[in-house]
Amino acid sequence: MSPRTPSRPVGTVTRGTTNPNRLRRMDRWIAATHGAALRRAADPVAVDLGYGAAPWTAVELLGRLRAAAPRARVVGIEIEPARVAAAKPYEREGLSFRHGGFELPLPSPPTLIRAANVLRQYDEEQVAEVWARLCGRLAPDGLLVEGTCDEIGRRHVWVALGPEGPRTVTFATRLGSLHTPSDLAERLPKALIHRNVPGEPVHAFLRDFDRAWAAAAPYASYGARQRWIRAVRDLAADWPVTDRPGRWRQGEVTVTWGALAPRERPSG
Repeated sequence: MSPRTPSRPVGTVTRGTTNPNRLRRMDRWIAATHGAALRRAADPVAVDLGYGAAPWTAVELLGRLRAAAPRARVVGIEIEPARVAAAKPYEREGLSFRHGGFELPLPSPPTLIRAANVLRQYDEEQVAEVWARLCGRLAPDGLLVEGTCDEIGRRHVWVALGPEGPRTVTFATRLGSLHTPSDLAERLPKALIHRNVPGEPVHAFLRDFDRAWAAAAPYASYGARQRWIRAVRDLAADWPVTDRPGRWRQGEVTVTWGALAPRERPSG
């Protein structure tokens, strides 16, 4: 017997702020790293969860995924009925919109769930429950990508999770706008943003990244991209960086979740 679907959508309404191209860095990373899984899937469904007051991010996700997986379909899911009604005119082959929340009102498990800027308004203590609920809805080869970005997508940090839980954390930026890597701290996802304090791994990571960036200053004469690549190369000597220079050139770096996971807080 399938799990009972809640009578009401699970979650709360977000502010709904969105802009065209805001999630391009996340989308391109997903297409590059998860495209093969989407191509293998019998029914490659991707969910744009909490797409907001306008449907631009779902429309763009479809185009970017289809460049890597031509059979991909996107379902935009929103907890606010008026937003679903406003998005309906944009439906077309491969793109639909539904009313719902974290319960994901779909007939079968999706291959991808993208939840961008959704958990920012929640308490840190609620994140693990939401992650577990969403990961439990994934297809066996599925991926949940949950993170936060600024209003025009220049700075973005996201966590990638499989059915078993969190795997990696990716930092992505428009390099021309970056002063130091720790500028990205303001866009840490909810699971990490309150942990950017001394004694926590994410704080140590950003500290070391800033030091590597400073040491790579001579490479700035060749451009911000070369400086970033050199800084990440040095950072990888002490931190478990999982990606390669091809991704670094995009202004990205990905690290294992275990290296940045919050420390357990004392009880009592």
